[in-house]
Amino acid sequence: MQLTVENETSTEAKRRGIRVGVVDDHESVRLGLKAACIDAGFEFVLAAASVREFVSELGGRECDVVVLDLSLGDGSTVTENVKAVQATGCAVLIHSIADRVALVREALAAGAAGVIPKSSATKTVMSALATVARGDVLNNLEWATAIDADRDFSKAQLGRREREILHLYASGLPLKLAAERLGIGYATAREYLDRIRVKYVEVGRPAPTKVDLLRRAVEDGILPGLDPDGGDEH
Repeated sequence: MQLTVENETSTEAKRRGIRVGVVDDHESVRLGLKAACIDAGFEFVLAAASVREFVSELGGRECDVVVLDLSLGDGSTVTENVKAVQATGCAVLIHSIADRVALVREALAAGAAGVIPKSSATKTVMSALATVARGDVLNNLEWATAIDADRDFSKAQLGRREREILHLYASGLPLKLAAERLGIGYATAREYLDRIRVKYVEVGRPAPTKVDLLRRAVEDGILPGLDPDGGDEH
């Protein structure tokens, strides 16, 4: 029992200082998530019924991650809401019911860091919040289901060399070391990386940062391993 208490205390300590917000058009959900976040050790910033209200009331305060309802009742679109929250500097964790795969896919394409079902246990939601706040990819069943439902969404047409570079770079290796590992020059590796980003933009899934590239690599099955069936365009 003592060990359990110590582990729980350690977890709460790690979460302290992580600033969380909630956007949901149901008051009971907002109140429930707020109470759960505070109880889990997060620093709660703001709860709002719409993204417009959230942005307006946030003012100059900083927030690390927002739990965002997938579908708000104010006529706003998923893409608009995800991008508006991101513009405040927050990562986005989508809070969704299980049967809205198309909207989940839209949210991921807009840059949401992950999706967690509304049916999830509170402990699972809190863990997902911590994962997203650290800048990690939340790679769970809901994410995989949304991706697998539309193969055109999930696959950018990358050549084998491009997949190799993305695999190494998104795994955390500096680009220079990734180039050395593959026996190519840094300039060539940079060219591959630039082409990868262009291809993701072309299919509506931009990846301007390394975290975004990691997200795309997970989505496309490039991480944790390469796709052995892909051809080489070079």
